[in-house]
Amino acid sequence: MLAEMQKLFEQGAKEGKVLGFYWTLGRYDGVVLSESPDEKSHMKHMLRFAEFVATETLVAVPAEEAGKLVE
Repeated sequence: MLAEMQKLFEQGAKEGKVLGFYWTLGRYDGVVLSESPDEKSHMKHMLRFAEFVATETLVAVPAEEAGKLVE
């Protein structure tokens, strides 16, 4: 299964870039940190994994940019 998932990550390289993968303890077994041009590209990439895992996507904004939004 891990080999198949790696293959899917490689196929989706144009939709986004994987910055890191972490195994975790707690509610989630793993976290993938990725960067995509937009939400639709990310969704297209992650839908490839629908038969393997359940996902939850969070959009992150760098602290510096978020600070400018509240000024």
